[in-house]
Amino acid sequence: MYVIKVKGIAKIPDYVQLRDDKFTLLAYFRVDRPDKSLDKLGLSDKLPYIMSFVNDLPFGQIAKLDI
Repeated sequence: MYVIKVKGIAKIPDYVQLRDDKFTLLAYFRVDRPDKSLDKLGLSDKLPYIMSFVNDLPFGQIAKLDI
């Protein structure tokens, strides 16, 4: 799975994209509200790990997340 952290501009908040190995979009959620999107993917139990990874990730970079 790949993670991309996108910087928001003005009234648009920061977002996170989760993509699979074929780079298909799995989830797109606000950094401050990941609960529903991760729950739909069945990753709610991994929420603390994913969010700590996202918080350390610089904006605009793609990183591989091993889950």
